[in-house]
Amino acid sequence: MAFKLLVEKTDPSEFEYIIEEKNAQSGERLYIKGPYMMASEVNKNKRVYDLDSMITEVARYEKEMIKTDRAMGELNHPTTADVDLERACHIVTEMKQDGNIFYGKSKVLNTPTGQIVKSLVLDGVRVGMSSRALGKIDQEGDSEVGLVTEMKLVAIDCVADPSYSDAFVNGILESKQWILNRKGEFEEHYDRFEESLKGLPRTDVNDYLTDKIMSFIKNI
Repeated sequence: MAFKLLVEKTDPSEFEYIIEEKNAQSGERLYIKGPYMMASEVNKNKRVYDLDSMITEVARYEKEMIKTDRAMGELNHPTTADVDLERACHIVTEMKQDGNIFYGKSKVLNTPTGQIVKSLVLDGVRVGMSSRALGKIDQEGDSEVGLVTEMKLVAIDCVADPSYSDAFVNGILESKQWILNRKGEFEEHYDRFEESLKGLPRTDVNDYLTDKIMSFIKNI
């Protein structure tokens, strides 16, 4: 089973904005605090995350990303399973568990997208945080609820438009698949094939597909 890229939004009204003045040189810094992720309950996307698995994954993320000052997130969700540094707007500084909720705190960066976030907040626009993770979705029978397993947290992104359609975002992301290569890295399986087709003249597409199918059959 391939991995899917999953995004889970939270309610922007539950977030707190803190302005801290460090010193005359660094000026004011904006921090955002609130609930970043939830486990053991069915969310708005009809998915539920196993609590033990999320605890393990958050511990990994904290050790590898937060404590090494690499836990950056983007403004709104990209359709990739990595973080584009040119779009980074905040960095997660802490994440703590309280029951089945994981609360986080982020420092807004002095980057172009970070300045957008700061301007929005200072002008009264409420923004929230949304997790972006790879995972496998198990659904039993006719159940509408999917159990997310083998979760790998990619980033916590800042979502400036809470009215943005969750169904639309998830429809795009879940049409793609990621697989683990031999190096233990995630590869975007769907897009690589799609890009190969886009680069071909329309008359060559059928020949390309035929060649790939025959190559696959020979390697079975």
